[in-house]
Amino acid sequence: MLIWIQVADRWSGEGGSMGAAERVDLHGQHKLSNCATAGCVPFQQRWPWIGPDLQTLRDTLRPQRLPPDRGVPLLVPMARGDQLLMLAEQPAGPPPRAWVLLVHGLGGDSGRPGVRRLAQALLAAGFGVWRLNLRGAGAGRALAAGTYAAACNSDLLPVLAAARQRAGDRPLLGVGLSLGGTVLLNALLACPDGLDGLACVSSPLDLAACSRQIDSPRNLLYQRVLLAGLIRLTLADPRAQPCREALGAVRSIRQFDAAITAPRWGYRSVEHYYRQASPLLALGGGGAVPPTLLLHAQDDPWVPAAAVLGLATQAPPRINVCLPAHGGHNGFHGRGGANWADSCVVEWLARCGG
Repeated sequence: MLIWIQVADRWSGEGGSMGAAERVDLHGQHKLSNCATAGCVPFQQRWPWIGPDLQTLRDTLRPQRLPPDRGVPLLVPMARGDQLLMLAEQPAGPPPRAWVLLVHGLGGDSGRPGVRRLAQALLAAGFGVWRLNLRGAGAGRALAAGTYAAACNSDLLPVLAAARQRAGDRPLLGVGLSLGGTVLLNALLACPDGLDGLACVSSPLDLAACSRQIDSPRNLLYQRVLLAGLIRLTLADPRAQPCREALGAVRSIRQFDAAITAPRWGYRSVEHYYRQASPLLALGGGGAVPPTLLLHAQDDPWVPAAAVLGLATQAPPRINVCLPAHGGHNGFHGRGGANWADSCVVEWLARCGG
């Protein structure tokens, strides 16, 4: 395991400075390395996107110009006639070096700017990309009843199986942004060979701690926006009539999870849902996953970094932790042209078999 923690504009790592940090590579062999070899050079914020909130909001305040979306729709069958929608993209030229399943976060979908920007970076590096819409998200709203959860293995395991079949002899890798990383971690804890490598950016490992953080006064506006999106997503389901009355009293994401998410996914209560769907305990207990990078800003305003740092101190096998001092929630808008996290993810996946 390798831990990278940014202090000022340098890294400190397991065993001292990063230049002398001892690392365990993907196959458990010890060797000396530095952060640059895994794609994580020290992160420096780019003016004027200084501080956790501007880093978090940059894609909303100044969307990046992206080429037209040329993703080819693919449908993955689910139980009871439901389907999930993926959008497939291949790089120009030779066949993809590997395929990447890219999963959005809470309130997102396959068309969100951050998802599409990362997909473009992966395509430029020679990867094929499947951008998944979780249950009810984006253009897949009409294809499946209900909404997704942090642990929705009955949806994700068929997706992983379908992706593995489609990938053929190419490696199958994954990237989860925010809650998308939690979703993938939970699926892989149930099926460790579902992917050959994984990167999670700003992903919650402890849902209860994340709920408390988003419920804090400083995050009032964030919560209102996220909650409004979740309610719209739920009400857009033509089969959502039984939920309408319950939604009338919902004023927080925790209340939404108590009224909608937990009962829909078979949990006794919101506390039961947060406990069972948080991958932290299973990962810390040695739960098997493929080589995994957890990339998380210490100043993330939505998802506390404490869970990631706590996991790092337990040194579970095959998990590497990168904790830059800044970056906000899924922001990482640094100096230079490319998004810093996107570059780290591309390099990590290349080392995982791409």
